[in-house]
Amino acid sequence: MAEDAKLFLQVAGVSGALAVGLGAYGAHGLRNKEVDEYLKQVFETANRYHFLHTLALLGTQFSSRPRLTGSLMTLGMTLFSGSCYLVALTGSRSLGRFAPFGGLCLMVAWLTFLL
Repeated sequence: MAEDAKLFLQVAGVSGALAVGLGAYGAHGLRNKEVDEYLKQVFETANRYHFLHTLALLGTQFSSRPRLTGSLMTLGMTLFSGSCYLVALTGSRSLGRFAPFGGLCLMVAWLTFLL
């Protein structure tokens, strides 16, 4: 297995475990807190994108530039899902300003499969 492919397989493993843990917290921990529906939806969106792009990391080995694809996907997940998680958990919407940059990184990561 190529070094880049192994690296992003490991990143996907850690990211997947984190996505499951955060998903469980969102489903059970947020239920017991006074969190409005909007913030719960933000958390669910973060978790959905986190899971989907964790699985997508497994496909980076099929890209002609796996390091570029995997790096953009990891950065995009961190910025998009991370900022959404922070908004949902803190209620501070100003933290969401990084989400569009994360979304852009995710779109470019997908487009790198065209290279």
